[in-house]
Amino acid sequence: MTSSPPVIDTAAAPSPLPQAVLLDMDGTLVDTEGFWWDAEVEVFAGLGHTLPEEYRAVVVGGPMTRSAGFLIEATGADITLDEARDALNAAFLRRLERGVALMPGAHRLLTDLAAHRVPTALVSASHRTVIDRMLHSIGAHHFALTVAGDELTRTKPHPDPYLTAAAGLGADPARCVAVEDTLTGVASAEAAGCQVVAVPSVAPVPPAPGRTVVTSLEEISVPFLRALQHATTPRTADVVQG
Repeated sequence: MTSSPPVIDTAAAPSPLPQAVLLDMDGTLVDTEGFWWDAEVEVFAGLGHTLPEEYRAVVVGGPMTRSAGFLIEATGADITLDEARDALNAAFLRRLERGVALMPGAHRLLTDLAAHRVPTALVSASHRTVIDRMLHSIGAHHFALTVAGDELTRTKPHPDPYLTAAAGLGADPARCVAVEDTLTGVASAEAAGCQVVAVPSVAPVPPAPGRTVVTSLEEISVPFLRALQHATTPRTADVVQG
């Protein structure tokens, strides 16, 4: 499932760090992908529909409109897209009141990035109300900026969220590392031109060129990011004069 991590050469001079690290939220930094599924099951059960488990892989990581739209069409539920969106957000927020756990390695990674002055952005398909509530658990001080799904015309899997985050940080997307847990998020970051580290949560993410797959945030460190940048930095060919 995992691709080979970059080789870290401790004897060589340190490679530069990324210009910025752009992080997804649900399932990447916080253990909430199960919360969303539970909220979807609850809302549609109230409408008289039982959601089969196989729907979970379809809706994971997607924007609210896509996930809710799919579930309405698949079940034939008598609810509008706007009504479903509001009901799902409310059900999700009720679950957040019970507390939310950070993913293993999340706090250490954010702290290390701050210590090395690497700008970070939170890039989520979730709505602003959800992000602002979640930042109480994650720590708003860790991020130079946050991008919410309902603040953009197009959200994941389109490149707009990551292009917006990179521009807001004054960074070149090609010199940013995005950390994602779903294929939808990975597609968004790669379409923006970012180097991607995938940490799959609910559904597998296969390795691909320009993409590194790890099993946990605990595998991502400052030396790891330096090695990743070194491995993807184009090298200038020697010029022969004469």
